[in-house]
Amino acid sequence: MNAVEQALAYLDKSEAGIIELEKLLTAIPALAPESGGDGEWKKALALEAWLKKRGIVDIERHDAPDERVSDKKRPNLVATIKGKKPGKRLWIMAHTDVVPEGDRSLWDSEPFEAVLKDGKIFGRGVEDNQQGLVSSVFAVLSLLENGLVPEHDVKLLFVADEEFGSVYGIQWLLANRSLFKADDLIIIPDGGKHDGSEIETAEKNICWLKLTAKGKQCHASRPDDGANAFLANCELALSLNRMETEVFTDRDPIFDPQRSTITPTKKDANVPNINTVPADDSFYVDMRVLPQYSVKRVLEESRKRMDEVEKKYNVRMSYEVVQENESPATPVDAPVVTLLAKAIQDTYGVQGKAVGIGGGTVGAYLRKAGYHCVVWSRQDETMHAPNEYAKLENIVGDAKVFARIMLTAR
Repeated sequence: MNAVEQALAYLDKSEAGIIELEKLLTAIPALAPESGGDGEWKKALALEAWLKKRGIVDIERHDAPDERVSDKKRPNLVATIKGKKPGKRLWIMAHTDVVPEGDRSLWDSEPFEAVLKDGKIFGRGVEDNQQGLVSSVFAVLSLLENGLVPEHDVKLLFVADEEFGSVYGIQWLLANRSLFKADDLIIIPDGGKHDGSEIETAEKNICWLKLTAKGKQCHASRPDDGANAFLANCELALSLNRMETEVFTDRDPIFDPQRSTITPTKKDANVPNINTVPADDSFYVDMRVLPQYSVKRVLEESRKRMDEVEKKYNVRMSYEVVQENESPATPVDAPVVTLLAKAIQDTYGVQGKAVGIGGGTVGAYLRKAGYHCVVWSRQDETMHAPNEYAKLENIVGDAKVFARIMLTAR
């Protein structure tokens, strides 16, 4: 057998080890302080000990300070497997934190106890993001156990705080460490479709706004005596939504939907009674615009439309940016895309295609910092749901994809 065949044969027999690692990780709830948890420290220590026991011993710790947790730090681990030659290091990045289990009555089993049934492992975090973590680990083990050496260095990165904005995870690493190089290959196995065909290379730029109008309160029987902040906001909401068809009109077929979306969503309460014209009113807009449109440009157009509504309704309007993130796309012909697409084809027999998404991932932070990366795995997308599960065949299959890249990337 050649090297690839040896690695794949190992992975075909790795289910017991995969289940063992999933059980270990699931039993340690790594919840952020925002969810009432104590962070990822105990889980990271257990993972580090398990890796070293299996021969993955070159492990660095990059701990982000966080006074809210018992150990006062949030762990980020880097495990390195040396390759034959320098250049084009392969990074596979997974996160160790999970979301809370939610309503336990909706679960058929204990959320923090991994349970195997019908080829699926059930438990909180088993897919998000332990599937990606475990598949990357076993891809490395398929080399180590067979005495195989990857073409280039392999770096497994296990980050904290992905579920609450990555402030103590990839954002902290990018700001405080120099881990990455321009020609690195970076794969984030934290999203994908059931057939493994979609390679996420781009994200829409995200901006969430709170819009506030301040007018003059009066009795609803004499509306001309006041300035109706609610009515002004109604017009503003429609005007902002029309930016989809009037200003930000480009289409990009790699996204679904192909257009920029500017969607009024949440509404704050104003007056408690029906017969009062409100002086204060606030609502929210979720904006997800194609990467060629900057958040700055969207805000400028929004302000222009706010000014128009101000004059018409004699109110004062302001906005607050609740969240924003923007990043360039990874080119569809970047080496990480083409190498991954070939490995997907060789493993799963499907053609990998570049897609864009409207949601946000940690990939945006890396792309914004100038590093080409992709988000990919084959999964059923049960993350955050009751009875979350990961298919054993997906964990093994994804590990095969990663092992192929480790052994063939030139």
